[in-house]
Amino acid sequence: MQRLNPDPGRSSPSVMQGLAAAAARYQRLVMLGTAFETRGGIAAVVNAYRAQGLFERWPIDYLPTHCDGGVLRKLLRAARELGMLMLLLARHRRVVMHVHGASRASFWRKSVFMTIGMLARCPVIFHLHGGGFARFYEAECGAVRRRIIRFFLDRAACVIVLSDRWRDWIATVTKNQRIVCIPNPVPSVEERPAKRRRNIVLFLGRLERGKGIFDLLDTIASLRAAIPDIRLVCAGDGDIGSVARHAERLGIEDAVSFPGWVGPAEKQSLMRLAAVYVLPSYAEGLPMSMLEAMAEGLPVVATGVGGIPDVVTDGVNGYLFEPGDTAGLERLLRRLMHDPELGKRMAQAARETVRLHCAADRVVAQLEEIYAGFGLAAGAGGRQNAPARRLREAA
Repeated sequence: MQRLNPDPGRSSPSVMQGLAAAAARYQRLVMLGTAFETRGGIAAVVNAYRAQGLFERWPIDYLPTHCDGGVLRKLLRAARELGMLMLLLARHRRVVMHVHGASRASFWRKSVFMTIGMLARCPVIFHLHGGGFARFYEAECGAVRRRIIRFFLDRAACVIVLSDRWRDWIATVTKNQRIVCIPNPVPSVEERPAKRRRNIVLFLGRLERGKGIFDLLDTIASLRAAIPDIRLVCAGDGDIGSVARHAERLGIEDAVSFPGWVGPAEKQSLMRLAAVYVLPSYAEGLPMSMLEAMAEGLPVVATGVGGIPDVVTDGVNGYLFEPGDTAGLERLLRRLMHDPELGKRMAQAARETVRLHCAADRVVAQLEEIYAGFGLAAGAGGRQNAPARRLREAA
């Protein structure tokens, strides 16, 4: 398994320590992300930061530039938070921006905010999420758009990526040397016996082709001859209708359930019931649902894409296979479901991996080291909620 901790001197948070010597002390940090209640990985990450008290210890103003809902609602939210950013920058001169972004609309939306920040001479920490960014950059953007993306990456005070593999890739795109590898944070989970059912396979994520959900259905159909009572739970939003129709065509509709998007409590219940977690994606960053499943003591069977191989060591705490290899996935699931003791050993190793490398307190400590490198002072408790709220009340 590759180390999640970055190589010393190349992408360690200590790289940022030099910024404090070169710049005057910064007083505030504006974090841009998605609304706390929004579905998806960025919201899960930010909520993990909140649970660790990050926003209480540091002078953070949080601006949710994105929310769930229709196009108009999203545009109004972005416009409102853009106004809030300009108001904050007008009132406070020494500001650092921490921008959570991904590909496509997320990046272009955040580029507007980053432009405003750079014009105000704010150092920008760009925190890259989402496994589709490489395809977005290489296949979906022309020369002009790629140049724009490089412009922001080159000028960021720091680029945070989720894994060593993403660090290596982003280094081919930007000349920026300040690339820091920080995994997603996983809240601590109480270890207690779970009433697992050996026949339940769990998928958590958006129901779309890129997540490999159709491959998984094909695999379940093939496995029914050997494991007649096998069951698949597909929890998530997306194109549920198309996925359900595919299950019907395969004749496995009675073996597949679609609970839709599930909240934290229901998600934990599903993880404590399942025998194995499967993620057959074609592209990923470092998926939060997979890390949470590992923390809950579930063996993982996943494709070796994005940052997944930095966490899952094949044959130790899970299994890896190639995207689209349904025969390989079938073989691995058959092995795990026929050998419960193997699953238990892998589950324990998975839990230990998350504890050592992705525990929320460890991850937040790495982020705090970056903040300290800008001269930001911890201990300014409770300021992440109050300033933005006071500004809105005064507006």
